[in-house]
This record gives sequence, C-alpha cells and structure tokens, in this order.
Amino acid sequence: MTLDDSTTPDDFILLDGVEKTFDVRRRTGFMRRETRQVRAVDGMSFRVARGEMVGYIGPNGAGKSTTVKMLTGILTPTAGRLRVAGIEPSRERTRLAQRIGVVFGQRTTLWWDLPLIDSYRLAHRMYRIPDARFRENLDRCVEQLELAELLDVPVRQLSLGQRMRGDIAAALLHDPDVLYLDEPTIGLDIVSKAKVRAFLRQLNEESGTTVLLTTHDLTDIEQLCKRVMVIDHGRLMYDGALGGLHEVGESERTLVVDLERELPPVAVAGARVTRTEGPRQWLAFPAAASAAPLVAQLAADYPVMDLSIREPDIEDVIARMYADRGPRPA
Repeated sequence: MTLDDSTTPDDFILLDGVEKTFDVRRRTGFMRRETRQVRAVDGMSFRVARGEMVGYIGPNGAGKSTTVKMLTGILTPTAGRLRVAGIEPSRERTRLAQRIGVVFGQRTTLWWDLPLIDSYRLAHRMYRIPDARFRENLDRCVEQLELAELLDVPVRQLSLGQRMRGDIAAALLHDPDVLYLDEPTIGLDIVSKAKVRAFLRQLNEESGTTVLLTTHDLTDIEQLCKRVMVIDHGRLMYDGALGGLHEVGESERTLVVDLERELPPVAVAGARVTRTEGPRQWLAFPAAASAAPLVAQLAADYPVMDLSIREPDIEDVIARMYADRGPRPA
C-alpha cells in the first residue's frame, strides 16, 4: 500500500511504501552457506499528525523495532519514502537527533557506572541545551517523575522502574518534537506504570509532543492512545481506534470471579464460562463491551467475594484477526 503524492502539514511522520530487507546467512553443509532475504518491513505506509499519540503494536518479530530504527535513522529503508518533521532520517541523522527522543524499555541510554545526574549533564553538553532550558526541563522531569532522591545514585543500582523513569527524563531534556517509546513499561510494577503513563499523558497534552508507542501491554494503549496501528510480518494490518481493533479481531476479555463456595458454572448474559477451579470461575466476554452489566448481574445473583478483569493479549488479538485469512507471508 502506498499513499498519494500529496502531503499536508499534518504529515509530521510520513511513511510511504517503506520496505526493509535483510540478508540472512545460514550454514547448509560443510563449508557451505545459504543466503536468503528476509523482509522485515513490507510496503509500510502511514501518516502521523503533529501532537498525536499513537500505539504501534504487534507480535514479536512483526517489524516494530525495525520501523522505529528507520524513523530514527539507525537503519536505512531498502525502498520507499520516509520523513520525520520534514527530515529524511538516514540522510540527516544528526539534525534529526535534535528533534527526537527515544526510549527502549530493555536498553538504556544512561551511563551504567555513573550517578544519574551525570548522564543528564552529558546530555546537556551533547545536545548543547541552553543552561536555563536544561535546568527548567530537568526540574520538571525530576519533580513529575519523582527522581530527586535518585540523582546521585549510580544507574546500576537503580531498579528497573527507577531506571525507566530516568531514561524517559533523559530523552526529554532537549525538548524533542517526537518521542519514540519501545516497551516503556515492561517489567514495571503497577505504581511505576501509573506514574509513567500519567507523565506521558501530561507531556502530550501540555507540550504537544508527538508520541509513537510500541508495547505488548494493551492497558498502555487504552490509557494513552486514541489511535492504534497493528503491524504483522512487516505489514500494516489495522489503523484506527482500539475499540475497532477489538471488533475486527473479535477479541475477548476475561472476568475472573471468586465465589464464596464452589458452584456450577454461572449463567450471565453476554458472557460464557471458559474454566472453573473450585470457587473460582473464568468468564469470557467481548473486549469492546463494558464489564459493568456483567459485574452487576453477578453481584445480584451470586455470592461474589472478589473479581478482576484480564485484558486480551495482543498476540491473541492478532491471531483472531487473521485466523480466516490463511497463512501469513514468510
């Protein structure tokens, strides 16, 4: 799929027919190797307006990280057209670096053996941030991400949640126009996730920062993004609202109910029991539907002790979306 040749001021991020292939070599015998071409991104086209916060999701190996690396200039597209803020990333990587911030959940841009504050001072010099601007941005990040007590702690001694908040602050000190987040809440506890999400929401609302968020946690998407794009084997399979994704994929959420005692499977309109284990029962219902009527009916008709809701895994959503479309391309 390709876009038409027209562009608008809303095309802050533009991909048009972008492809990325890699040559992969493998041994096929003694002193013999075979080279085959792997297409990590296959004709990707989309536009993101300035100030949008967009979820970019898909299973492992779908091409999400490859796309982000092309958007940052780390990788060069094999084919197609790609622009970020009017800049071609692979050709003007240094210029683009002043306009973007990047956070990889499983990697860090912080200096491992140095106190956290020293990484920020290095960013101050590297990006040539004016002193007043650096101090203002640092103070804001330290306050909102609760980093004051961590500034003098070596990065290696920080917990994963603390380091993640530190990485997000480091990516924002130079006021980037675009923020790429790759699994920013991976491995974080509930409290740390809530803090990170609240900060990102405020950043987007107050500063108008464009955010592209890749994650396996659908709660991140639900709480932060109005728009979601699904990529599968390098192709854009869905672009729209999250509720629409659930409808297309016919995905289901799970209501886990703990009763006072073991009972036969409960009967609730709009849900079906998929599993029972003693007094605990699992009920599946459409992900796009509200859980409130189910909870109300359960509370009225059964001795409920506790309940919780489990969101569908993105892998399951995609599997349901394309189960009837035959095998996916290799």
